[in-house]
Amino acid sequence: MRAAADEAKSAGCQVFWASCDELSHAFPLLPLLDALESAPVDSGGQAEILELLRIESAPGNGVDHVAAATERLLALVDELCTDIPVMLVVDDLQWADPATVQMLGRLVRSVRQLPLFVVGVMRPVPRREDLKALGRTIEPASRMRLHSLSEVEVGELVANAAGSTPGPRLLRLAAGAAGNPLYITELVAALDRAGALTTDNGTIEATGTKTPGSLAAVIADRLEFLSPAGRGTLRAAALLGVDFSVSELAMASGQTVTELMPVLDEAILAGVLRENDFALAFRHPLIRTALYEELPIAVRAAWHRDAARALADNGAPAERVARQLLPAFQDEGTAGVADEWMVQWLVDTGQRLVARAPGAAIPLLRRAVAAIPAGVAPHDLLACRLADALYRTGDAASAAEVATSALEYVTRPDYLVDLHWTLTQCRSMQGRAEEALAALDRALDGPMVGRQHRTRLLVLKARTQCLLGRVDTAGQVATTALAAATESGDRWATGWALGLQTVVQGMRGEAARSLPLFDRALAVAEGHPGLADLRLSLHINHAVALVHLDRLDAAIGAAEHGRQLADEAGNMVRLGQAQSVLGELLFLAGRWDDALVEIEPAPGASKSPVVECCDRGVAAVIRLHRGDPTAGQDLADAERYAAQLGDRVIGVLALAKSLNREQADDPVEALAVLMAGLSETEDTETTADLLADAVRLAIEVGDFEAARTVVKQAEEVARTSDVPHHIALPPHCRGLLDRDPELLLSAAQHYEAAGRPLPRAQALEAAGAALAERGDVAGARAHFTTAFSLYSDLGAEWDLARTQAKFRSYGIRRGPHVRHRRADHGWSSLTPTEIKVAGLVADGMSNPQIAAHLFLSRRTVQTHVSHILAKLNLHSRTEIAREVSLRATA
Repeated sequence: MRAAADEAKSAGCQVFWASCDELSHAFPLLPLLDALESAPVDSGGQAEILELLRIESAPGNGVDHVAAATERLLALVDELCTDIPVMLVVDDLQWADPATVQMLGRLVRSVRQLPLFVVGVMRPVPRREDLKALGRTIEPASRMRLHSLSEVEVGELVANAAGSTPGPRLLRLAAGAAGNPLYITELVAALDRAGALTTDNGTIEATGTKTPGSLAAVIADRLEFLSPAGRGTLRAAALLGVDFSVSELAMASGQTVTELMPVLDEAILAGVLRENDFALAFRHPLIRTALYEELPIAVRAAWHRDAARALADNGAPAERVARQLLPAFQDEGTAGVADEWMVQWLVDTGQRLVARAPGAAIPLLRRAVAAIPAGVAPHDLLACRLADALYRTGDAASAAEVATSALEYVTRPDYLVDLHWTLTQCRSMQGRAEEALAALDRALDGPMVGRQHRTRLLVLKARTQCLLGRVDTAGQVATTALAAATESGDRWATGWALGLQTVVQGMRGEAARSLPLFDRALAVAEGHPGLADLRLSLHINHAVALVHLDRLDAAIGAAEHGRQLADEAGNMVRLGQAQSVLGELLFLAGRWDDALVEIEPAPGASKSPVVECCDRGVAAVIRLHRGDPTAGQDLADAERYAAQLGDRVIGVLALAKSLNREQADDPVEALAVLMAGLSETEDTETTADLLADAVRLAIEVGDFEAARTVVKQAEEVARTSDVPHHIALPPHCRGLLDRDPELLLSAAQHYEAAGRPLPRAQALEAAGAALAERGDVAGARAHFTTAFSLYSDLGAEWDLARTQAKFRSYGIRRGPHVRHRRADHGWSSLTPTEIKVAGLVADGMSNPQIAAHLFLSRRTVQTHVSHILAKLNLHSRTEIAREVSLRATA
């Protein structure tokens, strides 16, 4: 691979080499960050990524630094590929952290789009599920398994290393290496250093009686030729890993770079070290291992501790210090105790380490927490951080256990609030939000919570009630919290209470009343570092409020803006929410292809169960309307996520389940799904989404009592609203019940004003049927044709087939000007957005540049490019550009 990398460099490629080791698993993305550190400055992003990973973040702020850094690194690779091909090698992939493996998987899926060569080098053990999954994404022809050298190849290697044809004894010695090329080359070098090689008549032969008997022995023989100073310095280097920077070696060894240079030059000449771009590396991991294991365990642990302290004193990042502390404890075993310096370092730096590398923070925090009695300030603080670290690694059960245990003795109010934030998030993930509410109530009733912290717990309680869909209760708690926060001057609680009130107003269908609250909440949150997550939440919820007011274009623009802000902030939770909201808005607007792209499942996405449920629900509804057989998987996924949400009603999931039962010729069960949703939700918008279909199905199964009940609900929703899609509900539902075409046409007009093509088409279809029943075939044909055109634009094949069958029974055929079924392949199958993306690819733009130009996410652009390649049966961006050029000149 080194030879291939050198050849790639000679051919004009940029080559980046990442090396993993046994500790890499605890430090997300560190090998890739080190490898890309040498990326050209004008490619941008590296300093920003490092800064993003090292920002301290408190529990509950929603920032996933690793996921955000992954997106930035992917964008950086994309930019690097714009002008010059890139080769990225990850060595010892078996030790890589999960985030690095996941990022490689995404890069592998993008190689058709970029001039990018991704190489992973790994040993067969340890076997890991994520690496096996990565292997399944790679074609068999792209995988190469290395084997021991054959007898002929061993002879060729010995001849090359010795400089002449080997004799029988030398070949017999080499045969003992079992085809291991390192062993063979080190054996020949050891014999040469010992003067045990002689040349006679063009043949080189091993002489003497003493020869190295093992690979470890020949490596030790090489090291014996180093000076004592050189050997000591290389032991310090061995603490840092196979690859290391000279500056870090200077810190760990206590020497200056100038003092190190003669020793390092000696090691390079002796074949122990090699240059590795802007760093140094041991020529082989086994050489580093030999030096490392020469040290007694206790001495090695002490050296690691001293190296950690030296790095920390010189301002090294938290993850670099932790890389020294972790093996110190591993070497000491269970007897390792957190000393005073380490505890203080975790107090000062622990939250940054939790944000950057929670897996590395957990064992260190466990040691520190165990070393300090409960109730002592550092213990309580570090217990909070331990619970947060466990939550960030996805171990909700352990995080909840630590938080629950700490709540029994922690008395400091701000720690109590942090623990409850962590515990509530864990319980919500586990579908046990009721337990979190019970714990909050106990804390609110307890004597240790002062006014300010009580207010913050009330905010958390209101937020949890919102999550459970209990609108009125959430509103009452949020109002109480707002009053208390305003009185005490708590800006944080004031902002969150206002933000929760905007959500409650939206769930009540009173979006107009929420708009002033958004302005107030944003004014409070502006410039406050602890309210960055709230600002993103407000932008997303503002988009939701705008669509509830039928300002659909403005809502889509607000959601796109919220998505951009979340991406820039590195808040992947909010990014997932923004994309989910945008997908639902695009669904309502009839831009179904774009909606599916926004909500397409993506590796590494950070989404809550409610967001995943909504996304899969929207996808299921679209695909059911289109007659797509993959809808079943979307529906199953949505139901799986819904199981984690308790009894909360997700409107789009209810629609999907009902539609699925209807298409299975079970209208009774389809109606039962909608009626259950209507009876169990307090959310006005969820109710509004279910009403018309419930009336239609009730009439179909002959349950007119249910139909009349739903009509009354529709009238109640519209009673105090001037929003078009609310105003449309009574004439739509009453028109279905009374078979009144005038009412149905009135509903269609309101849906048109709201910008919602699907319910408009449904109302026109029903109006056409009502007119046909009255004998007005001409009027029915006109509305049937319009409905058919709307369904065609949506690609709603199931609705088209149903509508045709219904109107054929009245003797009405499809009009001559209606669009035919959409193409699945070829240029005509591309959506408007895909055509724009193809044009920008042809202009030479990278995915990040296209994303900025079209106000999309980089991930969304990548999905569009993948769809373009598939639909046009192309294999690269170059072929897309050629296709666009040919069409431009045709």
